[in-house]
Amino acid sequence: MKKFFIIMIALFAAFATRADEGMWLLSLLNKNMDTMREMGCKLSAEDIYSVNQACLKDAVVGLGRTGRPFSHFCTGEIISPKGLVMTNHHCAFSLIQEQSTVEHDYLSNGFWAYSLQEEISNPGTSASILQWMEDVTGRVNATLNDGMSESERDAAIATVSREIVKEAVAGKKLVAQVQSMFEGNQFFLFVYKIYPDVRLVGAPSQSMGKFGGDTDNWMWPRHTADFSLLRIYTAPDGEPAAYSPANVPLRPRHFFPVSAKGVQDGDFAMVMGFPGSTDHFLTSFGLEETMEVTNTIRHEVRTEILRVMKAGMDASPKTRIQYAAMYAQCANYWKYSREQNIALRNLNTMATKLQVERDFTAWVNADPARVARYGKALEWIKEGYRSAREGSVTTAYLGEALFAPELPRFAYEIGNAIEVLCSPDTPDNRKANLRERLKEATTRFFENMNAGIDEQLVAVLFEIYRDKVDAGNWPEFFQLVQKKYKGDFKKFAREMYAKSIFAHPEKLDAFIDNPVLKKLDADIVYRAGKDLRTLYARVNGETAGARRDIEKGSRLFVDGLMKMNPEKAWSPDANSTIRLTYGKVGSYRPKDGVIYDYYTTLTGVMEKEGPAGGEFEVPAKLKELYAARDFAPYGKDYLVTCFITNNDITGGNSGSPVINANGELIGAAFDGNSEAMSGDIDFEENLQRCINVDTRYVLFVIDKIAGAKNLLEEMTIVY
Repeated sequence: MKKFFIIMIALFAAFATRADEGMWLLSLLNKNMDTMREMGCKLSAEDIYSVNQACLKDAVVGLGRTGRPFSHFCTGEIISPKGLVMTNHHCAFSLIQEQSTVEHDYLSNGFWAYSLQEEISNPGTSASILQWMEDVTGRVNATLNDGMSESERDAAIATVSREIVKEAVAGKKLVAQVQSMFEGNQFFLFVYKIYPDVRLVGAPSQSMGKFGGDTDNWMWPRHTADFSLLRIYTAPDGEPAAYSPANVPLRPRHFFPVSAKGVQDGDFAMVMGFPGSTDHFLTSFGLEETMEVTNTIRHEVRTEILRVMKAGMDASPKTRIQYAAMYAQCANYWKYSREQNIALRNLNTMATKLQVERDFTAWVNADPARVARYGKALEWIKEGYRSAREGSVTTAYLGEALFAPELPRFAYEIGNAIEVLCSPDTPDNRKANLRERLKEATTRFFENMNAGIDEQLVAVLFEIYRDKVDAGNWPEFFQLVQKKYKGDFKKFAREMYAKSIFAHPEKLDAFIDNPVLKKLDADIVYRAGKDLRTLYARVNGETAGARRDIEKGSRLFVDGLMKMNPEKAWSPDANSTIRLTYGKVGSYRPKDGVIYDYYTTLTGVMEKEGPAGGEFEVPAKLKELYAARDFAPYGKDYLVTCFITNNDITGGNSGSPVINANGELIGAAFDGNSEAMSGDIDFEENLQRCINVDTRYVLFVIDKIAGAKNLLEEMTIVY
């Protein structure tokens, strides 16, 4: 009887911690509230999302770049009535790097502002807050019909979307977009207020904020203080405004109380944020391309990129700072690609996808009307991937290898503007404007460019491309390398950086002042950039038809799946629009004989300690606090650093608020676990875990490490 009782407890525990797949649209949460309440949520749908009253969504921020308002790279949450925002350390990493110098190394030493005057402006960074969203499927679909080609369909959607957006923002300081959901079967309007004045307030040292480095990335257990603090500023009237000394901190409609109470196994937890991209409806044909092309080529090429960068960074403190953010971004998805392929194989995701397709085919074939509508969906997808395969390989190597070195990419990016500047037909006033923009771009480019590293990258990566891609898909200048340099890319790269006007800021500035088309045409870097533009356009053009077939087939496949299972609560794939996921705090069993607890403590930091300058460096002050057990009021006998939940998250959710049943902030999401890296393609309900920094560790660092009492005083801390 005792044995049976133990087995039943184990089965119940496994069932209780099964994750709930879904990145849910906020305006449709009423469908989920009964389940959420059963799991422990004490809030109403109106508390989470409302147009008419302050709610949780008003404190969730999409972090983006000026000029790309809807491409959110991370999420943040407002934690004070003065617009203080918490996000991940790795989300603010490039901002910290841009502000760092050898003399003021904020990466190594951290940065803390003890007054508003000390906070640092970050031009180019923006913060978006959703105002409202609306289902506009009916209005969009009214302009479509089954006789349209995919190109005609896209054009009609674009036209009606512009009309909807124009009406939504008329007379308001707002921006909006219409986003398709479920592979183009539904459409939603999202309206945002975007604030372009975002300032750096605080960040721990890299040794804490990135503790564990690439070794621990995508892994549990973690012990990382992966957080940083920003602040949103507005014009004095509270409206969005570009940076000005006269700007004031944002007065938000809502901010999160910060919990110092901690979490327990089984606690309800939800995450709100801007997840970037998932492919839960991906077919077996798309899965094959992801594994064999996208992930394999990305990992292969980035292994060499990281090797070259690491050598240069280790040799020079200045280079280490220059390339810190670029290296981290490159390494993140280098490891992701490898771990995702391992998880996809271990979990036999291909078999799962094939079974879905068999079930779909049987359902379609059971009804002639379904055959007429959906019968060719999978065939179109299969043929599209088959005919685009060579182009997909070329595009992957093009993106990972040819576009990775900075100098040829810079020539690619400004090539059109340079050509217009050289043209005698360009009016003088336009030339003056172009000169100003090009000189600004030149200044930005050379701030963090290291010619020695970039020259090595050209030599190594261009050779990889030549060896891996059919000669019919080489850029034209490769023929020059084969003839003039006998295929020696080292010699080619050396001459590029020695002779090109694009490699020397003073030469490029002088050329911008006095452009000569003949001189431009003779420049080796310009020719490379121009050839890359031509190649990219040609390959995209050659695969456009196949991609249209995949697009059409996928739209019909997903439409059919939802009709095949009408009782299922479906959630759309992530696409950088705000979503909510819900789950519970919980441990898990990654493999036989291994159980991972739901939290980690500062003891684990000390146990992992490595040499100074390495991935596991532990700051002296942190060791002193640990030795003295000086944790209060954030811990007594130990201090929790991180915890895990079974929420459905992906890239873009980094920095997202992890919220308890009462709407209080308990952490910030920063990673997923390697065992379930397949989750972006096929959610793994038993293994999926979201890794979060605990707010108690955040408060401890702000208080005991930084001594930034000014920041604690503006928060509402719940004990």
